[in-house]
Amino acid sequence: MTRERKCAILWSAPFALWLGMLMALPSTPACYAARTAAVALVGAVCFALSKPERALSADADRRLGPAAAAFIGLAVAFLWIWPERFDFYLRWLTLQNAADPAPSPYATAPAWLVAVRLVGSAFVIAPAEELFFRSFLYRRLQSPHWLAVPHRRFDPSAFAWTVALFALEHDRPLVAALAGAAYGFAYLRGGIWCAVGAHALTNLALGAWVVSQGAWRFW
Repeated sequence: MTRERKCAILWSAPFALWLGMLMALPSTPACYAARTAAVALVGAVCFALSKPERALSADADRRLGPAAAAFIGLAVAFLWIWPERFDFYLRWLTLQNAADPAPSPYATAPAWLVAVRLVGSAFVIAPAEELFFRSFLYRRLQSPHWLAVPHRRFDPSAFAWTVALFALEHDRPLVAALAGAAYGFAYLRGGIWCAVGAHALTNLALGAWVVSQGAWRFW
């Protein structure tokens, strides 16, 4: 097996498992917890197995640091929350039912399932998505020998495809596209862990807002 194929499997397996379980299981807090646990386990194994190859995916030229990642993450969280005040946004620019929204199961879920959703979305799902979309898919769209493609190389076509596919994964595709572009920028200028940090902080901030405000429609 080539290095590219091996790393493609290791970089993609956690996200592929998440997507497969998402389609196969009901949208309940318990199933979300099961998906989170499974992806965390598979992600840990893949991360351990990828140790000899990680240096091939590293990039020494990192011009964005933790402060920039934090700014991007919080800015995306704001963009995710702020438009919800406008009815036309909910009606026309999201996949939500603005007229008769379905009640979220998290409104009555046990506290530990709410905590799993909050922690899992930030520290399990966000890394799985970023490793797939930014570190693997973005470079694979540029070359079959994707491990040799530098993080900082900007390719308009690969960037646009990655943003579009990331947007289609979410029920708020417009703001998800903006988020994907922001994480893509963080990746290009700061490397994969900058993008992971920004995405994790977005999900953590959004989850904190959901829990503190009872804004369960986001979940």
